[in-house]
Amino acid sequence: MPRSTNRMDNAVAVNTALPLAQPAGFGARLVALPAKNKLGLALGIAALAAVVLAMSMWSSQGDYKVLYANLSDKDGGAIIAQLSQMNVPYRHADGGAAILVPASKVHDARLKLASAGLPKGSVVGYELMDGARFGQTQFQERLTAQRGLEGELTRSITAMAAVQNARVHLALPNQNGFFREQQKPSASVLLTLYPGRTLERAQIAGIVHLVSSSVPEMNPKAVSVLDQTGALLTGGSESAQAGLDAHQLQYVNQIESGYTKRIFELLEPLVGRDNLRATVTADVDFSQSEATAEEFTPNQGANASIAIRSQQTTEVSGSQAATPSGVPGAASNQPPVPATAPITGAAQPLQAAQAGGGASNSRRDAVTNYEVDKTVRVTRNATGTVKRLNAAVVVNHRVTTDPKGKTTATPLTSDEIEKLTALVRESIGFKQDRGDSVKVINAPFKADPMAKPAELPLWKQPEVLDMLRAAAVPAGLGLVALMVFFGMIRPAMKAALAPPPPPAPGTQLDAVVEDTQPAALPALAAPRRNEHLEGARAMAKENPAAVANIVRNWVSGETA
Repeated sequence: MPRSTNRMDNAVAVNTALPLAQPAGFGARLVALPAKNKLGLALGIAALAAVVLAMSMWSSQGDYKVLYANLSDKDGGAIIAQLSQMNVPYRHADGGAAILVPASKVHDARLKLASAGLPKGSVVGYELMDGARFGQTQFQERLTAQRGLEGELTRSITAMAAVQNARVHLALPNQNGFFREQQKPSASVLLTLYPGRTLERAQIAGIVHLVSSSVPEMNPKAVSVLDQTGALLTGGSESAQAGLDAHQLQYVNQIESGYTKRIFELLEPLVGRDNLRATVTADVDFSQSEATAEEFTPNQGANASIAIRSQQTTEVSGSQAATPSGVPGAASNQPPVPATAPITGAAQPLQAAQAGGGASNSRRDAVTNYEVDKTVRVTRNATGTVKRLNAAVVVNHRVTTDPKGKTTATPLTSDEIEKLTALVRESIGFKQDRGDSVKVINAPFKADPMAKPAELPLWKQPEVLDMLRAAAVPAGLGLVALMVFFGMIRPAMKAALAPPPPPAPGTQLDAVVEDTQPAALPALAAPRRNEHLEGARAMAKENPAAVANIVRNWVSGETA
């Protein structure tokens, strides 16, 4: 009996030395977790904290806006250095040509940078005179002043909307005391325009006037303006007429749009809305010509009016004494016989010489100058005359819908097309001798004119895309946070908060009691090794009375 009791005591002592239940505190449970779960829990908490920090920083920074664009490398470096001193975050865009800052700090940063004189720009003006050194020569002073004037003109010209960059070259000759030998200054301006933009004549004339007025005694004709392609913009009248300026192009567009509007207003009620396409091309002559003609019309006819310019009359008269004449002799002293014409034409004998009487002579000259009719006719052709019109009209097929809802398209007849052509000719003022042409064709349109334009799907709308871009960062960070929580933190917390597992079957000793009094045995924890359990079971089978006595002593609190 004592031997059995010792063996049972040893077995029970071994079983009571093992833990009967898990720790009750949460901290103790966390400490009791395996090393793998502890490491995953620590990494998950660190990753979740990093995600929360990133979301807070992103929300505090907000959207970035452009502070300055198209900066040179020198100005960009100076601005970045100043922003770093101001503790303002910045970003680069367009390959470093633009600097972006948070939207809430754009205006504040611009004002502070302006107070610091930034950006300075690659063009320098009269600020060159601020750094004048002592001991400069007269040539250096004149050259510095010229560079400053060129820089100021460049800044003024680049302020125009169409000018991207400009360079100004001034030729300022030295002035001497001889007025006749002094040379006049001249200037050249090279412009770099933005793509797709042009300058009008008034703008070019403004640039010329700006440069010529900035330099004393400079003639506007001595200013040359070129574009980036090398084309001379300030040529004479010949080069000015080489192409159409903006006003002429606008005039042509107005003429063409006016004729097109007439066609639409006339034909749309007949063919229906969106069933007509029309275009009109106008050939407009902007050349200026002047003709002068002189016509001389002489006064002809009895009734023609005569205008006397000047009249001069000269009359001369005189007389002299009679002198003897005829054949000397008695016959010469006889009075003269009246002359008679011979009847037969036979020659008469000569008469004797007679003494002649006194002779008289007179002369009268009259000169009359008349006005000659002269007509001077000056003809100037009007600019912007239409030389030719070409109209092209496309009419859609006639669309009909039956009662069943079926839509069919039928072409127009030749008679209908001829009527539409006649209407188009009358609407544009068709002239055959001018070379106008009108073409009207009937063809089916590809798109259904009755169908409504397809709406963009929700995921393609610009507003939705902007909202998605704005929500992409927080959504991504939230997804990462969920993955960290459910993948790393939640398993460790679940393991720490899990209830203790139930005892395995066979871990309780069967109470063996001889009398009728029940005896409750406390649940013993399962031994860590099976040989302890097997030993206890073997002892209970070999000596059940001893085991029953031991259990009875435990219940009653007695010690063996």
